[in-house]
Formats: sequence, C-alpha cells, structure tokens
Amino acid sequence: MKNEKKLPILLDTEQGNSISVVGNTYRILASGKDTDGAFATIEMLVPPGGGPGPHAHAGFEESFYVVDGEVEFTTEAGRYTAVKGSFVNIPKGGMVHCFKNKTQNAARLLCTVVPAGLEQFFEEVGQPVDNGRFLPLPVMDKAYIQHLQQVAERYGQQVFAPDYFD
Repeated sequence: MKNEKKLPILLDTEQGNSISVVGNTYRILASGKDTDGAFATIEMLVPPGGGPGPHAHAGFEESFYVVDGEVEFTTEAGRYTAVKGSFVNIPKGGMVHCFKNKTQNAARLLCTVVPAGLEQFFEEVGQPVDNGRFLPLPVMDKAYIQHLQQVAERYGQQVFAPDYFD
C-alpha cells in the first residue's frame, strides 16, 4: 500500500470559514477535518469590549499569539495584559479563563487548540459572517447562557456566568 502525502493548507486572506461567536469574529484556518483531529488554528478578531466569557475545557490545550492589539486574560491564576507579540497558553486540565479587549481598537489573535474540536463548538453556536465583520453581541441572559452551556458540554467545555471572576 502506497503512503499518500497530504497537501498543505493554503488560504488567502479572505478564505476560511468566518463565524460570529458572541460578538467576536473567528476565522477557521485549519480544522480537525484538515488535521485528522490533531489541532485547529483559528484567527480571532475581537472588537473593543469583546472577548469570550469565562469558560474551561479540561481536554484541550489552547494557545494564543497576539498579532495586533491588546487583550486582558483572566484565569484562576490571575490577570495578564497581552499586547502585540505576547503569547498565552492555557494548558489541559480545565482552568477557568477568559479574555477581554479593553481598548478602543480591534485585536487580532491567532489561537491553536490541541486536539481539534473547539472549532466545532464555534461553528454550532456561531453564525456565518463575512471575514472582518462584527455582529452585535447577543443578549447574555440566563436562557442564552444555558444554551451555550448545553452545547459546550457536548464539546468538552464548561461555560460560566459573565460575572464568574467578580
């Protein structure tokens, strides 16, 4: 049997599946379908005031490289302001974490998740959007948070109330 080599993933700046997730725009650059489940890479555009709420995923390792802008990461271990060129890694194990863009300019992050799977959660809870476009933040009422929690559970995640760290 002959070994077939996989082709490289090559995307232009506007290619990739862009999804609006709680007001942020995520572009899937490499999904688990592309990497046989090994990893997923996601470009994250985070508007002023944006960012995901507190969440945890024990089975995923998640790393972030700040390409442009500034975001404040909050974890159970404390707070860290990540600026352009900063790197943040959330190891496997389920540490609760979130980040928020507290500036007046959009931030751009490159996120890699090992193994893949988190991108499937984004695809299910988000809605398609043009790359670079932001949709309004959904109302984070009890019903919406419960919906996120239910879907998140299927993907090995926990979603917590926005005031978890307060």
